[in-house]
Formats: sequence, C-alpha cells, structure tokens
Amino acid sequence: MKKFFFSILLFPTVLLASEAGYRLDRAPIYPRDLLSLQSGARTFVNYCLNCHGAQYMRYNRLTDLGLTEAQIRDNLILTEAKIGDTMKVPLSAKDGKSMFGVPPPDLSVIGRSRSADWLYTYLRTFYRDARSPTGWNNAVFPQVAMPHPLWALQGERALAISHKGTPGHVVTEYQWSEISKGEQNTVQFDTTVRDLVNFLVYMGEPNAVSRKNIGIVALFVLGVLLIFVYALKKEYWKDVH
Repeated sequence: MKKFFFSILLFPTVLLASEAGYRLDRAPIYPRDLLSLQSGARTFVNYCLNCHGAQYMRYNRLTDLGLTEAQIRDNLILTEAKIGDTMKVPLSAKDGKSMFGVPPPDLSVIGRSRSADWLYTYLRTFYRDARSPTGWNNAVFPQVAMPHPLWALQGERALAISHKGTPGHVVTEYQWSEISKGEQNTVQFDTTVRDLVNFLVYMGEPNAVSRKNIGIVALFVLGVLLIFVYALKKEYWKDVH
C-alpha cells in the first residue's frame, strides 16, 4: 500500500496575488462519497499515521465507510493494533518534539479546527526551502515544522515570493516552478489530497451526514406541525376576532 502511483505532468508556472496571505482554494469534498473517504483513509494511514495520531477515532468506525472489519485489518491497520483500538501513533510527543521542534498534533478534529479549504490548500503548497531545517516550507503556513509528507506523489517545487505596491497597499505575488516530477500528475495529486481532506473532515464529526439528515426530517415535521398549530389557533380565536 505504500507503493506510489502514476507520473506527474509538467507543472505550469502560476502567478497568484493576495493582500492577506495565500489565497485558499475551495476543497471539492463530498462527505457522502464513500470511495473518496476510503481512498482518504488509505492515504491517511500510509502517509500521516507515522507521526500524527487520531486518538478519538477507532479503526472499527471505518465500517461506516462501507469497509468490512477484514478489509480494515488487512489494508488499513499497519501496526499491531486491534480493530477496536483508536488510531494512535507510535511516535511519542517527546520524540516528535526532538525531531521537528514541536510535537506533531493529533488530527482527530483538524478538519474542524482548520477547515477543509485550509487543509486542501496547505497540503498542495509545500515547496523546497534550503533555509528550513527540514528543507521544506509552505505558502499557507510559513516556517512550518513539518516536511512535505506527500512529496513523492507531488514532486518537488520551488516558490518565488515577491512584494509589490505602495505602503499600506502591498500585494504579495507567488510564482511556482517545478524542480522534479512526482509519481502523480497535477489532477491525480489534487484528487489524492481531496480524498485525504474528505477523510480528515469526516473524522472530526463522523455523524455529520446522519445529523444533517435528522435535522432535515425534524424541520419537515415542524413544518407540518406548524400547519396544525396555525389551524388550531384560528379555531381557538375565531370567536374572539
């Protein structure tokens, strides 16, 4: 499962401008897409779970994504963990701090704390930076401690940042260029990140879809009830009016 896929197309030079940090792209996620969620779970356990845990998410909860317990054990549990265990990481906070300067955060609710758009843009905007201790930096999260976890898929990129304008109205420009190719082309990599973000958002609230469905039913019932309540009110007050 750790095998990477496909090849990358030449990444075009893109020029972006922003007055308030790097512009976030809209994350094209769909919480009802089970295939996307399954793909995101696979990417998570292969590329994220080495350093980041999800201590509030149990492996057997992945059955909600249409997977059997056998599929989860055979394909998504890469340690000695049991099917009912939480998705903990073997890396301790102390070791993580010594390696990266800060302990890698737990990702159980990262989709709620950071938002899908932020995560989607963040995971696609790593670039090489020789001044960084890890050799990597990020356009959305400058001076980030984490190296690019998906660099073999995306390839290596460089980013030239310039500032133009007048005092009080400075525009920051971002110009991307390719250093080396990855295992996926741009569309394939964006799809991989989309699926991963979809799963991260799902972990933050696994019952979100069912909760919204219940909310819709509840609103419908209240709407019907309103009709009867209004009719009762008219009948009760007809002699008064």
